[in-house]
Amino acid sequence: MNKGELIEAVAGAAGLSRADATKAVDGVLSCIQSTLASGGQVSLVGFGTFKVKARAARAGRNPRTGETIQIPASNVPGFKAGKGLKDAVN
Repeated sequence: MNKGELIEAVAGAAGLSRADATKAVDGVLSCIQSTLASGGQVSLVGFGTFKVKARAARAGRNPRTGETIQIPASNVPGFKAGKGLKDAVN
């Protein structure tokens, strides 16, 4: 499912127009993104938790030349599925 299909599903499930569903989906994604950017986490009980994880600096290898390179430390978004979501897919 891509974003367009998600919008169509939300519109159908909530009885909204496509434009209103687009605003709703964009709003939710924007809130999650801004919360993670500020270092917070978003917990949706029964669904899961979005949070920022610190990735340490590490040595890597350039696949083209085989040369060893240093990959800098960074922050990456992460998601941990909740019990309700795990149960739904099993």
